[in-house]
Amino acid sequence: MATTDTKAVPASRSYQWLLTGLLSLNFGILFFDRNALNFLMPWVKDDLGLTNTQVGLTASALSLTWALSGIAFGALTDRTGRRKAFLLVATVAFSLCSFLSGLASGFAMLIGARMLMGAAEGGVMPVSHAMLVRTVDPQRRGVAMGVAQNFGSNLLGSFVAPVLLVAFATAFGWRSAFYLAGVPGLVSAALMWWLIREEEQAMRPAVPGARHLSAGAYGEIFASRNLVLCALISILLVSYLVTCWAFMPLYLTSVRGFDAQTMGWLMGALGISATFTSFAVPGLSDVIGRKPVMVMMAALGVILPLGAMYYDGSAWLLAAIFFFGWALTGCFPMFMATIPSESIDARHVATATGFVMGTGEILGGVMVPTLAGRVADATDLSAPLWIMLGLCTLAALIALGLKETAPRVVARVAGPLGLTGAT
Repeated sequence: MATTDTKAVPASRSYQWLLTGLLSLNFGILFFDRNALNFLMPWVKDDLGLTNTQVGLTASALSLTWALSGIAFGALTDRTGRRKAFLLVATVAFSLCSFLSGLASGFAMLIGARMLMGAAEGGVMPVSHAMLVRTVDPQRRGVAMGVAQNFGSNLLGSFVAPVLLVAFATAFGWRSAFYLAGVPGLVSAALMWWLIREEEQAMRPAVPGARHLSAGAYGEIFASRNLVLCALISILLVSYLVTCWAFMPLYLTSVRGFDAQTMGWLMGALGISATFTSFAVPGLSDVIGRKPVMVMMAALGVILPLGAMYYDGSAWLLAAIFFFGWALTGCFPMFMATIPSESIDARHVATATGFVMGTGEILGGVMVPTLAGRVADATDLSAPLWIMLGLCTLAALIALGLKETAPRVVARVAGPLGLTGAT
């Protein structure tokens, strides 16, 4: 049965893709700001005299407030429906936090600015996915969510950011690079204010067999195997992601001996990869199923840390290894949004996705980077890369337990009996 909380007419296809594009652009700018510190860390670490443990703590602090914000604002916007207003306020806030990062004179001020940024950014993606579930047709849900979460974030945050910010920092200093990073969010806020409708479109039909969650009934989330497994995978792969961002630039420059420009391009290869896989991987899952794609992509992540540590050939071929290893990120929208949204009542998507993202950020993004930093201080900078390898291997094994939710695949399996397998 379809569930609705507005009386608006269904969205046109053009508006569906306009909304998807705007949300993708906004999340891309958000990740441009979030990732700026990682790519500028070789300068910041030396200038502020940071240890590897403090480098990990800056990533952990942002992840903590990001997680708490995602859980809180996901549930709040499900209850109030004020999604557009939240996005506008959050976008302006995280842009201003980028300026604060550039003003940091020591570790305390830097970590404070990152915590504020996480609080502003954490609810953006759960709210964005809730808007997409209400607006985009289910048959295109995987692609739309993949584009919204991964296309802009990786084109801007993982490709443009390292290339542009490293070059800007080299020419004008790392503080100026932070000031540059804060400007695009203000433009994005203006575009969303102008083009996004105050009330999204009528609710699309919920997946047959999906669990209905009463508002705030987090206990019922644990009754869904898919949601529990997605939360576990989120812990592991968010850890993988944040650890890579925090320590890979340092490993490439300090251990492998690459200059800053080469490091920027190698990290940029991750962005090119994730930009392509943002629609290719979720789109493939729309056709062959969420489960097999989740298993394959998580397992593929092992080649990135192995290549970074052991490949001694040209930087171009190393960039190719980075490209294929980072294809793992194409499955992030699936376990963070698509599978959860297909496993519960659609009115509570922001609550469920906020829970999955928040769990990953708190137990993965907060704890593991700090642990990796401490281990690196005790041993060497290869330790975080070995941790990455173990994380993605375990995620692939857990993904084997998922139950299929892709509408086309479920319909094929159900056949003429009309049975479904979503849980």
